[in-house]
Amino acid sequence: MPSLFVIQGRDQGTRFPLDESPVTIGRGTTNSVQLHDTEVSREHAELHRQDDVFVLRDLSSSNGTFVNGKRVDEYELASGDQLQLGRTLLLYTGITEDRVEDLADKINIVSRASEEDGSRILHTMHQSEGSEILAPLTDETTSPWLARARSNLQIMYRTALAVSHTLDIDQLLARIMDMIFEWVDADRGCIMLKDQETEQLVPKVRRHRRGVQSDERITISKTILDYVVDRSEGVLTSNARDDDRWDAAQSILRMGIREAICVPMQGRYDVVGVIYIDTAITPQRVLQQGSANRFTQEHLKLMIAIAHQAALAVEDTSYYKAMVQAERLAAVGQTIANLSHHIKNILQGVRGGSYLIELGIKYHAKAIHGDKVDQSDAQKAVATMRKGWNIVDKNQERISTLVMDMLTFSKEREPVPEPSDLNAITGDVIELMQSRADDEGIELVFQPALTMPTLMFDPEAMHRAILNIVTNAVDACHERDDGRVEVSTDYVHDERMAFVRVSDNGSGIDK
Repeated sequence: MPSLFVIQGRDQGTRFPLDESPVTIGRGTTNSVQLHDTEVSREHAELHRQDDVFVLRDLSSSNGTFVNGKRVDEYELASGDQLQLGRTLLLYTGITEDRVEDLADKINIVSRASEEDGSRILHTMHQSEGSEILAPLTDETTSPWLARARSNLQIMYRTALAVSHTLDIDQLLARIMDMIFEWVDADRGCIMLKDQETEQLVPKVRRHRRGVQSDERITISKTILDYVVDRSEGVLTSNARDDDRWDAAQSILRMGIREAICVPMQGRYDVVGVIYIDTAITPQRVLQQGSANRFTQEHLKLMIAIAHQAALAVEDTSYYKAMVQAERLAAVGQTIANLSHHIKNILQGVRGGSYLIELGIKYHAKAIHGDKVDQSDAQKAVATMRKGWNIVDKNQERISTLVMDMLTFSKEREPVPEPSDLNAITGDVIELMQSRADDEGIELVFQPALTMPTLMFDPEAMHRAILNIVTNAVDACHERDDGRVEVSTDYVHDERMAFVRVSDNGSGIDK
């Protein structure tokens, strides 16, 4: 089914299925896709289905609608497109065609003895030998161009390995920075990522040349950063005053950076950050080398390629975290629903016990006539209050058990089987629910099995399960004047199976 998946913003991790048309998107509560984003209009955009595609239309929103980084008024979506509304970024997944080609008759695997197989093995090679193509060359006759090409190929191969071995962004960026310092003769460097909320660049990793311990701050020209991010172009600067693209009044003149490379981390659709390296060459070194240039255009191309690989890995990691968060939110929601159900059942038991205590107090007041006490009514009052207190006491124990389960929520509670009486457990549930059923005018009937052996099961878990089902049955009869719930137990000796049956004449559950 087509869907929109929030990968950035306050609703990160939420998936909206597109099972209707039109689909309205906005901040208002009446929208099919409601986004909790103050920069999204109340009625921001809408989706219309046309055959197997969805067409996105902007509804004259205040901040506009963007697809893959470009502002649009109307756009036919393709699977994988990214929608930007305010500060919320959504991933569109379209309709997938279930076309699976049957290749059984297209590929034929023949046996060794088959006449069709006339092939023979000429040479074999282990995977480690294949990787030697990326090793540095030792042949001095090899052309410098080929040597550089093989070296760059080795760098990209190692970069691909680095980004594929971790899902931790900080660890990933640290690896990338370390490898850059192995390959490029830089003195300082850092990686900055865009903050999802503020869109500002935030430093994540800083490095100095190995062997040099320095607390020196890396000062970077905002002119350079803005140019790289806005135009998605890498820059190599040696002397900013000689380049018309830089404003001479900007901070480049003050900082005196001799050489620097700054490249965008261009992802699939947007820039996710920048990588910056620089170097300072002393006048003595310039005189010795006869040149002030340590970085070349080849370094710039290499840095752009590395930054692109790192950006793709950052995006993939962000998507993975969003999916994990969605699963966690779903698990938390299910847990809250289960806890609410258990707490409601316990409260119903407390309410039933309280009702009996209150009834006993009335009996006690009725038994006293001035200085005379009706012993029969007094005994009845005490028995009723004791029965009600026993019910309250049992539910206090259940509250304690539930709290202990919550404290050990990190691991699922293991059942603790013990010899138990299924008739007694079910009868206790009926006793808990009887007062509520009477209040709502519902007839609650219990028919225990005449013969029920002692069974091995977890009595607390069984009590919860039966109580949930009986509660649902009573809820289903709420709107009926002749509501009736029947509960029965049975044991089939031949099959050695016990049954608890709950039936009602309520409204049932919609399919």
